[in-house]
Amino acid sequence: MRTITVYTRQFCGFCTRATRVLAEAGYVFEEIAADGNPALRAELLQRSGQSTLPQIFVGDESVGGFRELTLMLSNGRFAQLLERD
Repeated sequence: MRTITVYTRQFCGFCTRATRVLAEAGYVFEEIAADGNPALRAELLQRSGQSTLPQIFVGDESVGGFRELTLMLSNGRFAQLLERD
């Protein structure tokens, strides 16, 4: 199974909701705080094309943010993404 990484920042409601949804669904993930780290934020922008947080990755593939995560969880695409080689 591929790894899940969630980039977050403090006081971000969508970040909190994304990590809560993943935890409640039983997924194990790594949370990385992107607060005060402009180099990491620039890397995330380059990797995902997005500047907002949270940014969620499965392996090296960008899922997007909270809204994209909930959509993928509801239609089964998130589980499929985890199983890809």
